[in-house]
Amino acid sequence: MLDLVIRGQRVVTPMGIGAFDVAIAGETIAAVAQAGTYGAGDTRRLIDAGDRIVMPGGVDPHVHCLWHVPNPDGTAGFSDPPETVSRAALYGGTTTLIDFARWTHGNTIAGTISRRDQDWIGKCYCDYSYHVMIEGQLPPEIFPQLAQAIRDGYPTIKIFTTDITPSRKGRMVDFGDIWEVFQIVAQEGGMCVMHGEDNDIVMHMYDKLIREGRTHFQYLPEVHNTLSEDLSFRRVIRLAQSVPGCAALYFMHVSAGTGVEAIREARARGNPIYGETLHQYLMYTSEDYLRPNGQIYHTYPSLKSVADQNELWRGAGDGTIQTVATDELCCSLATKVQGSRFDDTTGGNAGVEPRLAVMYTEMVERRGWPIEKFVDLTSTNAAKLMGLYPRKGAIAPGADADITVLDPALRRIVRKELLHESDYTPWEGHEVGAWPMLTVARGKVVVEGDRFSATLGDGRYLKRRLDAQVLAGTVF
Repeated sequence: MLDLVIRGQRVVTPMGIGAFDVAIAGETIAAVAQAGTYGAGDTRRLIDAGDRIVMPGGVDPHVHCLWHVPNPDGTAGFSDPPETVSRAALYGGTTTLIDFARWTHGNTIAGTISRRDQDWIGKCYCDYSYHVMIEGQLPPEIFPQLAQAIRDGYPTIKIFTTDITPSRKGRMVDFGDIWEVFQIVAQEGGMCVMHGEDNDIVMHMYDKLIREGRTHFQYLPEVHNTLSEDLSFRRVIRLAQSVPGCAALYFMHVSAGTGVEAIREARARGNPIYGETLHQYLMYTSEDYLRPNGQIYHTYPSLKSVADQNELWRGAGDGTIQTVATDELCCSLATKVQGSRFDDTTGGNAGVEPRLAVMYTEMVERRGWPIEKFVDLTSTNAAKLMGLYPRKGAIAPGADADITVLDPALRRIVRKELLHESDYTPWEGHEVGAWPMLTVARGKVVVEGDRFSATLGDGRYLKRRLDAQVLAGTVF
């Protein structure tokens, strides 16, 4: 006896879209068979999705839960916890999140992971994983620890090439240490996930604009500019190419056309270089900083021009950009808009819940892209790159039964009152052409309409190992 069968006319599988029965036994998909194969007597429950879109649950490879962010009164605070973000994720059809375990000086990598576990274990509704984040001048003892972490199932290492703002001095890793880390990831089968901006350019522009008295957040694009992304991406790529076999790189939050082109050229050479953009970069530009509460559209690096946005869309369309993430940092509106200067504006966004609906609307409905491409960019490609596929990101026998049903009949205007993660949304007033009406996580129906039935602690940590094709640059 099966536990659940989902029948649909548009089921997105690795072999294409078709009319299938997705048979679920326990937490996994037991079979994907021709629609009508199973009857009511074969399963405890049969859900007929009709012509709705049945897709693998979304995978967001870039979120920040319980992340340091100042409170409006100037005291130290944190973004919202996994409980809040994972609940919103499931309502929005995303079933897997990847956050960060931030190493700081005086600690070990193993200790960093253990401390981060305390924030997550038993406190998350959906499955999750971490990138290991390192920063500043790296002590010699950290390098073998990173190698061991990769072997232990933590294969993605986050590196900054800038301090981002003057107040965050110590975040940047110098290029000698980056070179050492690249050699380790190449040897151990890991990948570096990069925040790529040229620190000299960024800090020069902060100093210059402060001297000129132009410190409003509307000037962020002049500081976190396209030249900075161009120089940093190309320098980092060249460094990766110097390592035997070429270290695998994943550029997070690509925001500029120059970054897209640098990745495109590296991929044309066969290098294992990948790109992620964010749905706010695809939907908003630097002009939106001038709107009321313009901070709500911001994350680091800054929003760029319409021309840059067009290049991001072109990159997503031609395979240069593989994933669309959120850089989720869920906080209140008061916290998000507390800064008025370009060096104190809160980064990140509350965007994990509407991501699938917004991207479906923009990719499929407005641009006419195939549904499969939308699913790749919001689920499957992230699962492949991050060592989760085919357990995640696929409707296939043996995969975890993480399934989202998008309903094009649920056309709506996004309002903060409809969402479940904050008292504001940067997508306020945005019309979407579909909305999730059912989310299944590891075989359990966790969202059905407005009913939420996940249990806190359902989420499990996912140890990962990267596929050889990802490391060789042949996965796509």
